[in-house]
Amino acid sequence: MDLRLRDWREVYEPLPEPALRAQAGRCMDCGVPFCHAECPLGNLIPEWNDLVRRGRWRQASERLHATNNFPEFTGVLCPAPCEESCVLAINADAVSIKQVELQIVDHAWDQGWVRPLPPPRRTGRSVAVIGSGPAGLAAAQQLTRAGHDVVVCERADRIGGLLRYGIPAFKMEKRRLDRRLAQMLAEGTAFRAGVEVGVDVSVERLRDESDAVVLACGATAARELPVPGRDLAGVHLAMDYLTWADRVQEGDLAESPISAEGKDVVIIGGGDTGTDCLGTVHRQAARSVAHVDIRPRPPERRTPEMPWPTYPAVLRTSPAHEEGGARLFSVDTVEFHGDADGGLRAVTLVEGFRDETKRFHPAGATTDVPAQLALIALGFTGPEQGDLLAQLDVRLDGRGNVLRDEDFMSTEEGVFVAGDMGRGQSLIVWAIAEGRAAAAAVDAYLTGRDLLPRPIRPDRVPIA
Repeated sequence: MDLRLRDWREVYEPLPEPALRAQAGRCMDCGVPFCHAECPLGNLIPEWNDLVRRGRWRQASERLHATNNFPEFTGVLCPAPCEESCVLAINADAVSIKQVELQIVDHAWDQGWVRPLPPPRRTGRSVAVIGSGPAGLAAAQQLTRAGHDVVVCERADRIGGLLRYGIPAFKMEKRRLDRRLAQMLAEGTAFRAGVEVGVDVSVERLRDESDAVVLACGATAARELPVPGRDLAGVHLAMDYLTWADRVQEGDLAESPISAEGKDVVIIGGGDTGTDCLGTVHRQAARSVAHVDIRPRPPERRTPEMPWPTYPAVLRTSPAHEEGGARLFSVDTVEFHGDADGGLRAVTLVEGFRDETKRFHPAGATTDVPAQLALIALGFTGPEQGDLLAQLDVRLDGRGNVLRDEDFMSTEEGVFVAGDMGRGQSLIVWAIAEGRAAAAAVDAYLTGRDLLPRPIRPDRVPIA
């Protein structure tokens, strides 16, 4: 365990080919493939499992890429609802679908099969994509391959959105992102990093220069924790902390200005972002860490309230949890306490329970936990309400997301919305599916064609 904390490489190694082919061979090619149905992308899972079983790797790669632009991203980041709906999972271990997916695409890259696919002809139409996360990149690649002139605008200094600044390198090494960006550049997609639309370039100008606009800026407005002591030095939002850690790995800095080294740390929030903080804290050599979750401890296995093939709310142990730290459930954060210099000294936690409306009720012991660093990882409330949306005449829904119709178009003609900006905070597999579907809608709007696949429509998307 200590060995993997010495670097920022991805934690798990690939399976040997015989073991992987045996795993793929467990797939039963079900008459009703629930794994396929539960995947927002509609991945052809039984097909490429069978091709891997037979050693037909190139064909497996072709079937994999037929529905997913970036299978290496989902192969390391997706929580795999497909595996929970695998028929084998009714009474045995599911097929390791995500591992098979990842090794197919890695093998394809190693063999040189993943190449640029520039369009045979251009349409003369231009599209601006705002945001370079998975939804924006998927939309951009699909539209470029359809023959449109696509430019992706990203306010950060590098392309990639949260894939670049937010996902730790031990969870997804940035080489995976960089080689996809190189492929997209070779296909003709243009990237403009360090450009914040609404600030560095006006929305009016961008719309004048484009035949359509795709909004794919994500849901990056962080949920705050308004308790006493929030303004103390040492209390930070999780994404600020993770961004600095990623910048160190990019070589921008020798060390992060927000570091856990030698400190007692409290991470508030039991979701994926909190878990990403946990793995980062371990690699920065924290003295101790407590991972706090307001939710009750989930059961180890499905209950009758979580029938197969639904995605169950069971206890999940990530690699970061395996690496150490205390994991606390049914605990709320009451107050941050400072020292004489204005830094964080301790965090007050209280035990309790949540009622049927998910409201927390203190009902147990109150504890002061020593901490010199506290990270707030409580999720996101929606898209940022900044200059971009202020300059766009678009309506928002009741949750603050950008409203769109069944063709992903906002209330502003020619302005489309993909990913978390319209859906709310969700999974990477939904972001890629929405990017692909929005691209199909944009292409149909510009050309009248029915050329690109449209895996989902917003009216069929459940609330995340």
